[in-house]
Amino acid sequence: MRSEKEYQHLVFASGIVLFCLWALKAGISEGLDIHFLGMTVLTLCHGPRIAIWISLIPLTLMVAFGLLPFADVGLYALTTAVIPALVSYMVFYLSYRYFSHHLFVYIFIAGFFNAVFTIIFHLCVVSTGYWVSGLYGWETIFDNYLSLALLIGFPEGLLNGMAVTLMAVYRPHWLRTFYDREYLSPDR
Repeated sequence: MRSEKEYQHLVFASGIVLFCLWALKAGISEGLDIHFLGMTVLTLCHGPRIAIWISLIPLTLMVAFGLLPFADVGLYALTTAVIPALVSYMVFYLSYRYFSHHLFVYIFIAGFFNAVFTIIFHLCVVSTGYWVSGLYGWETIFDNYLSLALLIGFPEGLLNGMAVTLMAVYRPHWLRTFYDREYLSPDR
């Protein structure tokens, strides 16, 4: 990575874009905020390990700007970066293994539906954490947090699906999980 200046710029730009997505929060109740994850497209671009490392950039910026208490960084990183990156890669791997290697399968399954599943899984994990810790009752969590899962699922999938589509068409070398020979070859 040290010798690849273009990849360095891609890594840091990915971190800044991720910070912008995570900093834009909305919610009904105090503390039950939702935001776009963007971890699906980050995982498809860099792989799960580097995507998790890149997530340190927005985490550091969120602490620096006072958007996230330092004491919450570990749990926030686990629920917002590590678990979504691993789930995204698992869904990609299963789609790569069991579906045909076609561009539309990559865009819609590995990009769109993967992002929808990942954010709904993320919301369920965070909701369970809030409920187990006793911060909120289940009724409050369901009414003010989980009910938004269907509302945020489609935009998250659309955002990730559009990003994956644009990169697959114009910058396929940015996607570590996209292989021209397999997805665009006439010999499939």
